[in-house]
Amino acid sequence: MGIDLETLFKTLGPMIGATSTGDVEAGNVFSALTRSLVTFDYAVIFAYREKERPIDLYSTFTPDEHVIFVSMYQAGPFLLDPFFHAAREPKSGVWRMRELAPDRFFSSEYFRSYYTQTGLAEEIGFFIALKDGITVVLSLMRRERSGAFTTAEFSLLRKAEPVVAGLVRHAWPDLGRRFDAALTKRDKGKRKSAHPASDRVWRNLNLTEREASIIELVLQGHSSESIGLRLGISTGTVKVHRRNVYRKLGISSQTQLLSIYLRSLGQ
Repeated sequence: MGIDLETLFKTLGPMIGATSTGDVEAGNVFSALTRSLVTFDYAVIFAYREKERPIDLYSTFTPDEHVIFVSMYQAGPFLLDPFFHAAREPKSGVWRMRELAPDRFFSSEYFRSYYTQTGLAEEIGFFIALKDGITVVLSLMRRERSGAFTTAEFSLLRKAEPVVAGLVRHAWPDLGRRFDAALTKRDKGKRKSAHPASDRVWRNLNLTEREASIIELVLQGHSSESIGLRLGISTGTVKVHRRNVYRKLGISSQTQLLSIYLRSLGQ
């Protein structure tokens, strides 16, 4: 597919001098802009702040698809998403999912039980860091039948990042207020994490801080070797902690571990 310059210019023209842009209008501009460069099946835009529930700003999903890609995701699986963790660093730029995913992500229980439901061949994200620890991630997705993005397409999208960043900063200059409003509504005025259970779930299960850190990384898709490197401990020590956790919880598989984690998040 070649660059559709006519669509590109028609998309960018109305942005010049515009005073305000709503979520849908900005999302449509992003979708049209990127579609003039490459083909894709879905576009979705999330805003992230700390471990709070992400704000869904825009998507092109059908109602049924929205349940899987947005509603189910916001209910807890986002905490294990490589894009979520990259947004928290923040890791600005344009990234393929496979560049950010842990070494065992594609064989993890999270991938098997949740991510495969999306039917995606690939996901590329624009990561735009804003003030107050907020990062907006604009994702382009291709289903398995469409195949992955080519190297040339990915290179073209990376060149578009300055324009996308400008659009985000123009359309969403004060997302902090929206996160605060969501917290106020959810927690009746008390400043808490939008997902408070995410910080206490393992403590309630009597895990130590070290055990909790290791198990979180296991669920994200890190191997014992990767966990050891991240935490500065030996692979053998990681395996010992993991066995101890399984014994404490009375489980024998990562499937059971993920089930306990997601169930506890909802309490």
